[in-house]
Amino acid sequence: MRILMVCLGNICRSPLAEGILQKKADALGLNWQVDSAGTNGYHTGEAPHRFSQKVAQLHGLDISHQRARDFVPEDFEHYDKIYAMAGDVVRDIRYQAGSRFDPEKIELILNTLHPGKNEDVPDPWYGAEPGYHEVYDMLDEATNEIIKKYK
Repeated sequence: MRILMVCLGNICRSPLAEGILQKKADALGLNWQVDSAGTNGYHTGEAPHRFSQKVAQLHGLDISHQRARDFVPEDFEHYDKIYAMAGDVVRDIRYQAGSRFDPEKIELILNTLHPGKNEDVPDPWYGAEPGYHEVYDMLDEATNEIIKKYK
């Protein structure tokens, strides 16, 4: 199973989602590849945001090795499932992927918890550290559902 997590800059939400899901898959002995990407390219090559790293570390997770990368249309060919953190991210992916866009492969990550509600994981970028803790909790719960669905 190959899963891609996507947000805007690939330094706050999607690195957390990648790290959380990969750790859970590894702990269960699942042969999953989890990666993350961003749609805006502002942070390409950068490590995750310091608060994302801090919150992950508090949960026994090291995401410091990750580096932001751009979403590319070929991601639809490489990944079995793509989880977007928000509706604007889905719109960006649709535009950037062009004819390679596959609506069967993409889903808002919070729809795993609340099907059809199309809720966004809030972007904590402009806020204080507590927002990163809230995002972690949301993604932790959503990744539990992903594990249940595809295990």
